[in-house]
Amino acid sequence: MVNTKPHKIAIVGIENSHATHIIEYLNVTTEGKRAEVVALIGADDDHMAELLKLGGIVQRVDDASSLIGSVDGLIVTNRDGGLHAQYAIPFLAAGVPIWVDKPLACGTGDAESILAEATRSGTPLTSYSPLRWAPEVDDLVRAKDQVGDLQAVTVTGPADPASEYGGLFFYGIHCADVAQRLVPGEPSDLQVTRVRDSVIIRYRCTGTDVTLQLVKPDDHQRVPFHATLTGRHDVISTEIALGPGYVEPGIEKFLGMLDSGVPPVAYEEILRAVAVIEAADTPSG
Repeated sequence: MVNTKPHKIAIVGIENSHATHIIEYLNVTTEGKRAEVVALIGADDDHMAELLKLGGIVQRVDDASSLIGSVDGLIVTNRDGGLHAQYAIPFLAAGVPIWVDKPLACGTGDAESILAEATRSGTPLTSYSPLRWAPEVDDLVRAKDQVGDLQAVTVTGPADPASEYGGLFFYGIHCADVAQRLVPGEPSDLQVTRVRDSVIIRYRCTGTDVTLQLVKPDDHQRVPFHATLTGRHDVISTEIALGPGYVEPGIEKFLGMLDSGVPPVAYEEILRAVAVIEAADTPSG
């Protein structure tokens, strides 16, 4: 018999705006719930009170581990990816499936530890930028054959090396993850150039030149996310919009993993995106 009860989800990292989007989608707007947020982990402050009220959630805890055994899944969405391992690993060890919102970690050391525990325990784990599943990125994946033999892919977006939330990782992982979806594979010949307020990452992947242009926001706004495919006989270029509901396709991928037990992104692909940003975020010399 199919279990028709909604999956019980906990969220840690409510300071991220994604937490609000997730609660709205799962607890407020979605009919015929497949999952609902039943607990939040964090301090008892005004923002917490707002989210509890928004989602009709009654359980708030300070200690994430106290929820092990009472929830079916965990979403880790702290702004600082350096906090993700401490929350993810105990739940994975206990067999609780997890979506770690971007980035999986702020370095390959923590990322490998998280992935190793998922593999050891056999617990489904996933991590990605919501932009990976944006409609515009879906369109680019379908359009790759239209440009002819793919020569180059460029993904542009904001990032700040001095961000308090893990430097380039906080926003740069969006571009690295989109690039991995457009050109999956092991990066080679990676080069990093800093030009004024931008960090340019360039590498080769399966015969294609991949460039990430990470631009520090100014005092007025940040550069939009953008991707370009260049082939032998055409170029396709598009902005990746952060419109209403842009997190929802990513939520659906997590729900699909809860239902099937199959992660939507290969673990090695998740690690590659982290490794690319780590290489650019590490000061030379």
